[in-house]
Amino acid sequence: MSEASAPSALKLWVLGARPRTLGVGVTPVVVGTAAAEHATALRTLGCLLVALGLQVGVNYANDYSDGKRGVDTAARVGPVRLTASGLKSPRAVAAAAAVSFAVAGVSGLLIARAAGWWLLGLGAIAILAAVLYSGGPKPYASAGLGELSVFIFFGLVATAGTAYVQAGGVRAQAWWAAVSMGLLAVAVLVANNLRDIPTDTAVGKRTLAVRIGDQATRALYRAVITAALVLPILGRLAGQMPVGALLALAAIPLAAGPLRTVGYARGPELVRVLLGTVLMLVQFGVFLAIGLWLS
Repeated sequence: MSEASAPSALKLWVLGARPRTLGVGVTPVVVGTAAAEHATALRTLGCLLVALGLQVGVNYANDYSDGKRGVDTAARVGPVRLTASGLKSPRAVAAAAAVSFAVAGVSGLLIARAAGWWLLGLGAIAILAAVLYSGGPKPYASAGLGELSVFIFFGLVATAGTAYVQAGGVRAQAWWAAVSMGLLAVAVLVANNLRDIPTDTAVGKRTLAVRIGDQATRALYRAVITAALVLPILGRLAGQMPVGALLALAAIPLAAGPLRTVGYARGPELVRVLLGTVLMLVQFGVFLAIGLWLS
């Protein structure tokens, strides 16, 4: 790479944060705010900073841990990895993760002061879960538990937790929305891990995708997407979601492409499936939030 074409230091940090996936963390906050009985701009901002701090932090932490363990190799397809590529030192990447978690922590402290000090414990658990995903002596991503963690923290905690921070309680519609958002976040991780089955297998990283195999992972992807899209209908039929929530079904056309492509995609094609899933999650969440606000 020539000096003229080399990314700037700032651009490298931005790329390492994986900006094209940050909607996975931001959108549940928007949905949780819409599902709350009432909301304030300051609490919304605080929740957004917590979500972004945690997501960027876990991205840098995974970059650091996988780079140090040799999990990321030249054969890996996907976004730039700062540690494994040698573009940034492991110490610098670890420091970037720490700064991101600090942003989340300070924002969480201010939220806890306003909404309840017990939230500090939940925040500490979220940071610990982010660090141990790929770090520590026994990373739980290698135990096939990554999808469960994503469902809990990017779905239930991010969505219902935001609703609680805003209004001091969680209505039924927020829980329905949280499950949908969690399932879509799981779909993003499933697409990511499906892409990485060959390289993860080679280095002994036993994600859920590695454990259940290629075809079962593709079936799991379709199942969680379908379940997420059906939930607003079920919530409405149960009388716990307003009719406006059905506006989220406008995301179905955007889901069609990834659902079709995941049946045959390999390598770089799965990157498009992953990004298509992120876009669908954002569209689903935005339309769901609009529907909840209007109801």
